[in-house]
Amino acid sequence: MFDILIIGGGAAGMLCAVTAAKKGMRTALLEKNDRLGKKLAITGKGRCNVCNNCDNDTIMKNIPRNARFLYSALSQFSAADVMEFFESIGVPLKTERGNRVFPQSDKAHDIVSALKKEISRLKVEVICEACTALIIEDGVCLGAKTKKREIKATATVVATGGCSYPLTGSDGFGYTLAKQAGHTIVPPEPSLSAMETVQKPLEAAGLNLRNISMKLVDGGKCIYEDFGELTFMNYGVSGPTVLSASAHIPKMERDRYSIKIDLKPALSEKQLDARILRDFSERRGQQFGESLRGLLPAQLVPMIVKRCGIDPLKKVDEISRSERSALLKQLKELSFDVSGFRPIEEAIVTRGGVSVKEIEPKTMQSKLCNNLYFAGEIIDCDGYTGGFNLQIAFSTGHAAASAICEKAQ
Repeated sequence: MFDILIIGGGAAGMLCAVTAAKKGMRTALLEKNDRLGKKLAITGKGRCNVCNNCDNDTIMKNIPRNARFLYSALSQFSAADVMEFFESIGVPLKTERGNRVFPQSDKAHDIVSALKKEISRLKVEVICEACTALIIEDGVCLGAKTKKREIKATATVVATGGCSYPLTGSDGFGYTLAKQAGHTIVPPEPSLSAMETVQKPLEAAGLNLRNISMKLVDGGKCIYEDFGELTFMNYGVSGPTVLSASAHIPKMERDRYSIKIDLKPALSEKQLDARILRDFSERRGQQFGESLRGLLPAQLVPMIVKRCGIDPLKKVDEISRSERSALLKQLKELSFDVSGFRPIEEAIVTRGGVSVKEIEPKTMQSKLCNNLYFAGEIIDCDGYTGGFNLQIAFSTGHAAASAICEKAQ
């Protein structure tokens, strides 16, 4: 018999377990994988963007859906608290561009390792078995079942994640547990996802561009703008700017959205035109396709030439003003029509999950089933890139553990 049983050994589950055990609770952590933190270990391309070094108002502005639901949890455990926590358990942190916080080592493994050491030090019982069902009697959750045993607990926290990266254990089974308790599941969709496009950038597939400006356009209206990195893929576009843009699409509809890329954001159109004229002047007699290699990565040249509709063998001193105008348009507004998201299994986080209308925002307790709590990505809350999704996981995990401890006193 435990005071608290946490189902799911990811970011939310581990933080929840440490918080509860520190307060003297008999704590068990049920994890289907053979080790804890499998998904956490690969976040941020293996670097782990722990949180964003900003205030709660800024965090909430970076959570496009149900931000108000998280107000209390963030008040209890802010970004400053997350940073202090990890520093206190032996992980030195650093803040980079965009206030993104990483371990100084740039190794997500150090975050996972520190949490596991705390779990071991605090004598949390880790059970590496798959949960098969909750134990619910008369509207009260009494624990959970595996194929081997029943695990009884005064309080149970479901922190099983969403359904992105299913090989790490986030396979959506938590939704089945929530439904067992009568909860409504907002249909899961990919968020922070790469996008498939109508025009496939096959010639430039794999090319990573830095310092570009990107706009997400909905029916001619810009709904999101970003500056940073973008990667061309054989199916479309990816990279940090695209992942962030995907979170601004309320519902994917083919041919509604487009991505517009400014390859030379530091130059106005007039300045860029002057630069092109200077390049052409210095390369008199050179073929148009060859002349662009001083302006663009070689891998990108064939796409731009094709989009311009200019013969790549044409001499630069024969390029007309209208043709130069066509080149400028491609350099300043390279456009791709979005046809869809990549599969949800490839998304960084899941949009959707247990409806926040059925969860107490201060405690994370179910409004439908007593002594049942939720934490992390299983809840219908998701943020933009920059550490905001891990912040949600840590804050909700902390809120659930704190509420359970307070209720037990």
